[in-house]
This record gives sequence, C-alpha cells and structure tokens, in this order.
Amino acid sequence: MNRINTLFGIEYPIVQGGMVWCSGWRLASAVSNAGGLGLLGAGSMHPETLREHIRKCRQATDKPFGINVPLMYPQLDEVMQLIVDEGVKIVFTSAGNPKLWTGFLKSHGITVVHVVSSSKFARKCEEAGVDAIVAEGFEAGGHNGREETTTLCLIPAVRRVTSLPLIAAGGIATGAGMLAAMTLGAEGAQIGTRFAFAAESSAHENFKNRCLSLEEGDTMLMLKKVSPTRLVKGGFFREVEEAENRGATAEELKTLLGKGRAKKGMFEGDLDNGELEIGQVASLFREQQTAAEIVHDIVTEYRNLLNESKEKLSI
Repeated sequence: MNRINTLFGIEYPIVQGGMVWCSGWRLASAVSNAGGLGLLGAGSMHPETLREHIRKCRQATDKPFGINVPLMYPQLDEVMQLIVDEGVKIVFTSAGNPKLWTGFLKSHGITVVHVVSSSKFARKCEEAGVDAIVAEGFEAGGHNGREETTTLCLIPAVRRVTSLPLIAAGGIATGAGMLAAMTLGAEGAQIGTRFAFAAESSAHENFKNRCLSLEEGDTMLMLKKVSPTRLVKGGFFREVEEAENRGATAEELKTLLGKGRAKKGMFEGDLDNGELEIGQVASLFREQQTAAEIVHDIVTEYRNLLNESKEKLSI
C-alpha cells in the first residue's frame, strides 16, 4: 500500500494544493470526494472564515481533508487553536520553521506535513517530527524557494536525506508528471495549478481564463528581495519588473505589493492591477474541468503510462 494513501486514508496519492484565493470548501471537498486529499487554503482566510469553510467542507464530504497554513500567517495562534477546536486531522504547514508548531499539532492527534524547497529543510522537518514532506520545485506557482531548484533535481535530493513519506510538487499536473516524480522517489503528488482553474476553485473566472490562455514563458519568478513569487506576466508584473530593473529596495517592493494585491487579481479578477500567481505547467491546459475530471484524468494517464513504460523503457 502506498504510504501517502495510508497516512491520509485516501484512495489516490493526489493532494490538492492549499492555494490562496482558490482553495475553498467547494474545491477541497470535490477533490476529497474524487479520492484525493483536498486542502483548504488558510492563507487567504480570516479565522472565522476558515471556521466556516471547515464546517462547510465537512458537510460536503465524509472523506479526509486538511488545511494548508502558511507559518507567516498574522493570526497564527488563533488559527492553530481553531484547527484543534474544529477537530481537523491533517495540517500542511509552509513558509516557516516546522519546529514551531509540529509538536503542538501532533499533541492533538493531527497529522503534520511541511513544504520544503531544499534537502537542507527536509532534514529540519525530520528533526521536527513531521509525518511527511512536500518537496516543491521552482516551477510551482505562488511563493517559492530561493534556491530555484527544479522538481526533477529536488525530489531525488530530498529522497536521499530522509526516509519520511515524500510528496512531490511544482510543475506536476498530469499522470505523466506524477509518474516521473514517483520514479524519482516521491510517493505522491501535490497539484496546485491545475486545480486553481478547476470549476470548483474559488478564483475569479477572469483569472481562470487568463491561466488557460498562457503560453510557455508567460510566468516568471519575481519579488526575490521580498519573497520569491511566480507571477503571470501582465500589468502588475510589469510594475514589479520595472522596479526591480531600477534596483528597488525590498521596502519599495513591499510598498508596491501593498495589501490585497493577490485578492484583487485572483479573487476579484482585476488582471491589470492584481497579483496573478500560477505555475509554469498552466500552459499545457486550455479547457476548464471539474475536480473529479482532473483526478480521473491524472489517475487514468498514470496507470496507462505505467503499463506502457514496462515495454517502452525496457533496455
């Protein structure tokens, strides 16, 4: 039995990324109902909004689901206590030190997974006592590792330093991608981008349609002086590019970023002034699907390619 399936009690080792402004209860419950693990994205929710989404998700599915909590969250104490109070059993932490909250969460019977961008941080995760690791390559959308290590290089590097269950992320959106990651040592895949423009995603239709029109090279890692973030090229992207080209300081970039940029772009659909975050792999897709269709496509392609590879790759 696959260790990721066993750890979470799911049918397929597919985890939906807990993305800001995309991962509400409709998306998370749909992925869980389809056999994967749906995650609520706490990074764009006030505590009471998160509580509402937890309760609605529980009403919409009797399958396991979890929450992604960025550790830079401003109301972290309140959120973590809320998660305990609401009886959530799976938490993915990211963007911070796993030692800070892993012990607290595990003391309440919660399975803890931490997202890393390097083998160095994978070692720290094992020391912190997490149950599994997500290794996310630089192809991913949104906030990213400073190392800029691609998934193809990151997965075997992380696998070499830890025996913990390993989930691959970054540039994975197909059965072929998942098979490649599993061959390199992963035991599951976390998929964000393809689910970000799913029918059940809470993102604005303007944002979804923009993502479904992207070509190769239409995203780039920016804001490296603040927090490396993969952005879609457009109005806000050009403002950032101009500022970085003239040597803007981190403080200037923070001022430019301001508050609510991601909400404006991804949730409200302002493609000119908003921050648009999506992964490189978006350029492979042109049609919107439901979460169930996405899971089915990935699993079917994975199984078909696994069977084909036994003959095609024989030497």
